[in-house]
Amino acid sequence: MDDKEIELFEKTSVTKAVVSLVVPTVISQLITVLYNMADTFFIGQTGDPNQIAAANLCMPMFFLLTGIANLFGIGGSSLISRCFGAGEKEKAKQTSVFCVWTSVAVSLIYGIVVQLFSPVILPAFGANADTYDFCREYLFWTVAVGSIPTVLNAEFAHLVRAEGYSKQASFGMILGAVLNIILDQIFILPMRMQIAGAAFATMLSNLAAAFYFILFILRKREHTVLSLNPHFFTVKNHIPSEVFFVGLPSTVMSLMSTFSNITLNRLMASYCNQAIAGVGIAKKIDMLSFGIATGMSQGVVPLIGYNYSSKNHERMKKAILTIFILSLSVAFAFTLLLFTCAHPIVKAFIDDALTVEYGRTFQRIICITGPCISVTLIIITIFQSIGKKFQPLLLSLLRKGGLDIPFMFIMNASFGVNGIVWATPIADFGAMVISILFFIPVWKTLLEHEK
Repeated sequence: MDDKEIELFEKTSVTKAVVSLVVPTVISQLITVLYNMADTFFIGQTGDPNQIAAANLCMPMFFLLTGIANLFGIGGSSLISRCFGAGEKEKAKQTSVFCVWTSVAVSLIYGIVVQLFSPVILPAFGANADTYDFCREYLFWTVAVGSIPTVLNAEFAHLVRAEGYSKQASFGMILGAVLNIILDQIFILPMRMQIAGAAFATMLSNLAAAFYFILFILRKREHTVLSLNPHFFTVKNHIPSEVFFVGLPSTVMSLMSTFSNITLNRLMASYCNQAIAGVGIAKKIDMLSFGIATGMSQGVVPLIGYNYSSKNHERMKKAILTIFILSLSVAFAFTLLLFTCAHPIVKAFIDDALTVEYGRTFQRIICITGPCISVTLIIITIFQSIGKKFQPLLLSLLRKGGLDIPFMFIMNASFGVNGIVWATPIADFGAMVISILFFIPVWKTLLEHEK
């Protein structure tokens, strides 16, 4: 860690420190969302709702790669930040190596398993005769071939950010996103690869971004604890348990999001493929507000973790207040935008009347949950930053799977297809209330340290 990064964590005004960490992270999240949306957008230009439905059906399996990346990325970055605050640089280096090589092994195994068992998995996830072949093509490139670069791309961004290199972390994410958007326009329509072209573009872009991070770490090896050298790999010093328990809530959130999306798609499949495509578009659009909330919460992990370990509770408290104000302000603004402009936004993705009608209605329902997500994610991040294990895990389980899956069945039986989507804001509001109740004792403790 350079002197510049140490000054950012210890002396720079809290507002400036938060903004300098959060803005690049939010930008990288938005770019990532945009290139995820680009797949849906350019696939939609084929005019085939079945291909959009297939991409949506594959999202749960692809999203699990994000869970693997968060397990080692967020868990590793939190431990590295706390090691810096405690002056344990050797343990920080060992943590980075453990995270990188363990994640490579896990993602490789996951990719192989998905490829081998896709004939069983896809029908269980809602694929039918119209979407099955499209799903197989998409999964081959994004998960079977692309699992390792996808995981490393997201994980490296977390680990690089842990040392204060927020701009470099964002650049790597942006590089992959921009490349993916460019390649989508080449492979999907001009080369007539359609959905397979979107998947191939995603794999190549993540591979390029992962190589950027590898080169950055090698170039900075004299000034950073981040390392790729297997010589420093160890399972001692409680590194695995610290990484797993802190990163586990984010992984559980991804895992439960997978189950949630599977349930959603299965229930939607009982109506029509246009409903699946419509909810897929709506959820991709809503990822804008989710990406902002995620970027803001993840951006302050190093700042909160560092000041918690160095016992600077006053600075930690100010950082928490600042991120709450910024995140909620932006969340309300995006909710208003997505609600009022739902129809033209959805129609930009596909010119199919029934799909647009479903997507418009679903987007307006889903987007109202933006402020709730912001509060919950920030509180989960605070618990992760200070090394808490139980609270973020429980909140992650509640937000996805614990509340929304039961409500999907209840609302579907009571209100039909729209009721399925209403389960999302109901669950997010419940998770927010519980997260606030969990956070109150932590906030009281911080206030007591001021006396």
